[in-house]
Amino acid sequence: MARFRSLKTQLRCQLQSELWQDHLPDILALPGRETVGPLMSFLLFGGEMKWRAATALGLVVGRMADEDMEQARVFMRRLLWHMNEESGNVGWGIPETMAEIMCNHRRLADDYNRMLHSYVRETTEDDNYLDHPPLRAAVYWGLGRLAQVRPELMQPAVRALWWGLEDEFHPGRGMAAWALGNLNALDAADKIRTLLDDDTPVELFEDGAVVCTTVGGIARQALERMGLEAGKD
Repeated sequence: MARFRSLKTQLRCQLQSELWQDHLPDILALPGRETVGPLMSFLLFGGEMKWRAATALGLVVGRMADEDMEQARVFMRRLLWHMNEESGNVGWGIPETMAEIMCNHRRLADDYNRMLHSYVRETTEDDNYLDHPPLRAAVYWGLGRLAQVRPELMQPAVRALWWGLEDEFHPGRGMAAWALGNLNALDAADKIRTLLDDDTPVELFEDGAVVCTTVGGIARQALERMGLEAGKD
């Protein structure tokens, strides 16, 4: 227990540092079995700490998969359990962590990308669609993050992201627009333009930093990423 507390304190200090990204190689050098527990606990901190912990977990579990694929799959199943209502957990930070892991390991991405997609895909059958709006927004972000690294795996998610542009939770609309921009989904441009005047605040994590923006700001960014102007085709 003393070792766990000491390691947890060490990891927390490293991730709270302004130079947190410089500490990632040090975290990665530690035994993954020991670091995943403390890092998961940091997801509940929210804010920048959540994003930094998700980033670190992505690297740690990606390396774990290279060394012991079954151990990595056990961890992925642990994350899926946390997304299950029966677990008694809300799932804070879990979609973001799943996305970061899949960005760091292709085989895990092949195995689990459809599970992440399933949380925002409504079907006529029993499905995994999330009724919790902030968690749906996290999934949209996760799909957008994967789109940056593995866009070929995200094409089946485009329809669900279209639906996300009308999500009852306005930050979710922004995250869906961000994901579609990363996918260069030109067919969604007109729909994304309907969000330009939405001034709902959104916290977006991109390029290792938290950016405080708005739904409209993200929509504008998505259009620019597609090579389009806000008011034109």
